[in-house]
Amino acid sequence: MPRFAANLSLMYTEMPFLERFQAAHQDGFKYVECLFPYEHDSQSLKHLLHQNQLKQVLINTPPAGANGALVSKMWDVGMRGVASLPGHEQEFEDGFKMALRYAIAMGSGQIHVMAGCIPKEFQSKSSGTPYPLTSSDLSEHEGPLLDTYLKNLFKAANLAAHEGIDVLIEPINTRDIANYFLNRQSQAHAIVQTLGLSNLKVQMDLYHCQIVEGDLISKIKHYLPTGRVAHIQVAGVPSREELHLGELNYLDIFQVLDETALACQWKGFVGLEYRPKHGAEPGGTSKGLSWLKSAVNWQD
Repeated sequence: MPRFAANLSLMYTEMPFLERFQAAHQDGFKYVECLFPYEHDSQSLKHLLHQNQLKQVLINTPPAGANGALVSKMWDVGMRGVASLPGHEQEFEDGFKMALRYAIAMGSGQIHVMAGCIPKEFQSKSSGTPYPLTSSDLSEHEGPLLDTYLKNLFKAANLAAHEGIDVLIEPINTRDIANYFLNRQSQAHAIVQTLGLSNLKVQMDLYHCQIVEGDLISKIKHYLPTGRVAHIQVAGVPSREELHLGELNYLDIFQVLDETALACQWKGFVGLEYRPKHGAEPGGTSKGLSWLKSAVNWQD
């Protein structure tokens, strides 16, 4: 069975963020991830991780800017990263450096760089730039957004390399985030191959992948052995709730994941980035973890 990491931004939302570390520990988790920790002091978060015997495995870059107190506001107004946005290079660098400081303090070995949404002026093919990307052949998609994205990723990965931290990019479906720049696994892998940096890798979210592409088991078998997939995330489809709710048979998927990981010596984590169906109710997240107990029993 994979090493699961509870996503503390989507799970345990019935309680304040700082209380979710203890809740995850009490439910037996050893690993956690989150989207944006920046509204809280990094040393306080480090203490909570240590106190609850948890390892932080992933954080995101801020959706915009580098002011921790304004992160939620930036998300609420629709910002989803600036890595691909021309004219935001300094903003991206400042935000990434803030993420790097938090990753170092919290002991996270991975930072997910959010690509951002395609501005209106680039959304029409009549502009001469075919966005969003539709092929793994990046030579067909030359343009300012891709150029900006590659340059920012190159700079970020080199900054992170000095700290032994991986930079991750994630294809996200455009139903959840309209006009997101990166949508398909082939695009992400082409970018990683183009830059050729050892610490630039792919975050493979099976929820997003199922909505955009499907054929998850084949994609796991194809991409995991490449060494370019660093982290996997999961959620029920289509509701993004617990894994047993929806159209996917995660028991079969995890069996294939285990077998493939063993064969290629993949040692990544699987982030539970789902919204518990009864997560707003007291104890709702914990009650919803019955699927996890069933999965463990099934494996035994």
